[in-house]
Amino acid sequence: MVNLAVDLGNTRVKFGVFEDSVLKKVWAGNLPEAKAELLELEKNYQIAIVAICATGNSKDFVTFVKKRSLSVEVLSSQTALPFQNGYGTPQTLGVDRIALVAGAQKNYSGSNVLVIDAGTCVTYDFKDNNDVYKGGAISPGLQMRFKAMHEFTAGLPYVEVGDEPIEVIGVSTKTALQSGVVNGLVAEIDGLIDWYKNNYSELTIILTGGDGVFLSSRLKNGIFANSNFLLEGLNYITEFNRN
Repeated sequence: MVNLAVDLGNTRVKFGVFEDSVLKKVWAGNLPEAKAELLELEKNYQIAIVAICATGNSKDFVTFVKKRSLSVEVLSSQTALPFQNGYGTPQTLGVDRIALVAGAQKNYSGSNVLVIDAGTCVTYDFKDNNDVYKGGAISPGLQMRFKAMHEFTAGLPYVEVGDEPIEVIGVSTKTALQSGVVNGLVAEIDGLIDWYKNNYSELTIILTGGDGVFLSSRLKNGIFANSNFLLEGLNYITEFNRN
């Protein structure tokens, strides 16, 4: 049995091919490339279900998949979940966060787990050792912080980060912006992790998302970096509903 898990964002698409619950292949690209990749996957796998987690506009891609006569399941707030959802407004909970908590449930049932997804936004989602999703936090991601300072001021340039070290004391406008964004976000993440550790024993911390690898080496707290955590959670929800 082969499932295709699709993480459909605003600008990027990520595929995970699961065969008998094992992740066999990962692919990432833009939407036009994703359509071509799907055609190639059909040649090599007999896909039973295409499960979609869409934080971007999914209508065009869903229509394309259905025209291929593939079975499609789009994750929503109405989908049955393998954990207890204690969120105060479950109908507003992002499907990406739902999939991440499902990944925590699959891999760490009976444990306190904090999942940090460092993407366009940074999301913090906490599942306790009773397997109840309690909620979390949302803050701007790295690129959003850089763009905000450029777009909401008259004089600050738009900068990015490369491979160079980010010092705490910036000695130019560029390096001061880099320090504020990178070191500020690292301090935020470490501070929130410390709070959870002080309030919940034996905490497991998962870091994922597009900026997860960049941030992981800069964080002081012990974490597990897993770039495919959302895909694993999405496939777990699919299997949970099928069974």
